[in-house]
Amino acid sequence: MSEEKKQTVLAGFKAFLMRGNVIDLAVAVVIGAAFTNVVNSIVKGVINPLVGAFGTQDLEKYSSCLKQPCRPDENGVMQGIPINWGLVLSAALSFLITAAVVYFLMVLPMAKYLARRAARDKAKEATTEIMEVTEIELLKEIRDALVAQRGSGHDNTP
Repeated sequence: MSEEKKQTVLAGFKAFLMRGNVIDLAVAVVIGAAFTNVVNSIVKGVINPLVGAFGTQDLEKYSSCLKQPCRPDENGVMQGIPINWGLVLSAALSFLITAAVVYFLMVLPMAKYLARRAARDKAKEATTEIMEVTEIELLKEIRDALVAQRGSGHDNTP
């Protein structure tokens, strides 16, 4: 690869990184990861024990056995085929909580803000159109008045 081509590629990559979208996306990923940890902690620390209070165990420990026996042998290797559906249910609850929080705290307020902004921009545009039409009508009246003055031969200058 020639030195000039390397410079062009590096300059393009630098421009790509410096665009606001990439930085915004990186911030969103970091905040999303931190938020996911909070939601997982809530599910594991609050919801799972609550489910366990109504059942016999922690939500993540609920399972069924597809093929017996579903117990570890003396080496700690699981015998049989266990289906850990409690893990899936716990993950689904984490997803639903995350999706609800994102929707109600981010998506919905942003949609309302964008709708208000669009309505405000539309109102400004309508006002600008009215002002333009009014200006045109006023200019036509001035033109007609000037034509009428010239046509009658009167000069009203002092």
